[in-house]
Amino acid sequence: MKVLMVLTSHDTLGNTGKKTGFWLEELAAPYYVFQDAGAEITLASPKGGRPPLDPKSNEPDFQTADTHRFEADETAMAALGTTAKLADISHADYDIVFYPGGHGPLWDLTEDRNSITLIEKAYEAGKVVALVCHAPGILRDVKAADGTPLVAGKKVTGFKNTEEDGVGLSDIVPYLVENVLKEKGGVYSSGPDWGIHVVQEGNLITGQNPASSKDAALLALTTFQQAAK
Repeated sequence: MKVLMVLTSHDTLGNTGKKTGFWLEELAAPYYVFQDAGAEITLASPKGGRPPLDPKSNEPDFQTADTHRFEADETAMAALGTTAKLADISHADYDIVFYPGGHGPLWDLTEDRNSITLIEKAYEAGKVVALVCHAPGILRDVKAADGTPLVAGKKVTGFKNTEEDGVGLSDIVPYLVENVLKEKGGVYSSGPDWGIHVVQEGNLITGQNPASSKDAALLALTTFQQAAK
């Protein structure tokens, strides 16, 4: 089993002067779901190399057993420091494509042609495609084989408007994930703010927020294993 995890290369939070990037828990928790299941994991990003970590995600309040494990894991940290360039990645080489969130993806992965093509081809090929928190927003310009929005008519979730309000960034982000998914015809649902909520539509899996990242990865793993039988 081969898993591709795609991270943002964007490190600037709009015009606030603050830093952003990927959310550590959303990488670490799924990483160990896949690793502990024996997967071969590849990390990639638009620019390659070390992707920017949202510094807030590494504050004590947001650290978990998985984030501590990741940061103490020399192999994991080495992989993080040398991510592959998305342009060099083929969907055909992977069984599961997983996108952690963080605010960074809203700026770069949403419009990255390599990422859009990767998701389109992976989905059409029946690979498991999973995105959590802000990452479902990058489905904005992803199309199905017939040219319609990929999310149209499909059950999806992602970071709620009220959660974005809660972190005070609704006027900073380039778009609101919930709004975009609805505008593109997605059948959006959500659970309580900051609670676990994961939705599946065939081989497309989406998770609402950081707390949902582990369950999204577990569902992606189970979906692949069942299909492989």
